[in-house]
Amino acid sequence: MATAVIDGITTRYEVLGDGPPILMFSPGGFDATLEKWSTQSVYAKIKLLDHLPKRFTCIVFDRRETGQSGGRVERITWESYARQGRGLLEHLGFPRAHVIGACMGCCAAASLAAAWPGLVDRLVLYWPVGGAKYRLQGQARFNEHAVYVQQHGLAGVVKLAGESDKSFGGDPRGGPWVSVLRRDRAFAEAYAALDPDAYRLLLAVTARTLFDRDTAPGAEPEDLLRLDIPTLIVPGRDHAHAVSAARYFEECFKRAEYWDIPVDQQTEATVPARLLSFLAP
Repeated sequence: MATAVIDGITTRYEVLGDGPPILMFSPGGFDATLEKWSTQSVYAKIKLLDHLPKRFTCIVFDRRETGQSGGRVERITWESYARQGRGLLEHLGFPRAHVIGACMGCCAAASLAAAWPGLVDRLVLYWPVGGAKYRLQGQARFNEHAVYVQQHGLAGVVKLAGESDKSFGGDPRGGPWVSVLRRDRAFAEAYAALDPDAYRLLLAVTARTLFDRDTAPGAEPEDLLRLDIPTLIVPGRDHAHAVSAARYFEECFKRAEYWDIPVDQQTEATVPARLLSFLAP
């Protein structure tokens, strides 16, 4: 594993294989570590990292505020996540790349394409998050953390982080910076000294920014509609990955290919070959 400082934040990453580059925004919600490509639900089954590196240079990384990457207490937007991917490409010397987003990583991948379309050759959005239930769940997670801060203070959040190994998704009380609090003493000390009232306002605006619609969140539709990027969309089907989210992306990308394959047919025998044929037509 390697690290690079991207936009002032330490980013843990790994480069696998050889060939044209693919920047891969990890699945896993608020625990989007590079390992999730091999361990998380459907991704453990389809085994993309057993296949894609045979023909491509795969760039995988811990998203900011997850795993061994660092973080910064600020209003986080989908473009914040996209900037991390852009900076990693620049660090590695790749002027363009294919981009794959999975789960919550789809929102970051779409935001990267909208903000810097010249960086993206082809785009894959696998199991986009979205839907009304996803919005409600995301907002509720931030609200639960805000209540915990009000009851126990920011020092209480630091204490909780040290007593648990759960991510923000696993235990919302710990908040979106919990993994950094657990690993970085200086960060934790500065965090505990923040103004709790201002911090709760930051939580509110971040939640509203990230979960602002019942479709797939991320880039604005007007920005996506202007893109001329070949895009493959593969739908999930559960409370966090609504089919409507995948269909929304199909509507917004004029060069979209919607692969209408049921979840139970998404296997190692079907998915890697489909992605390889799309990325190397």
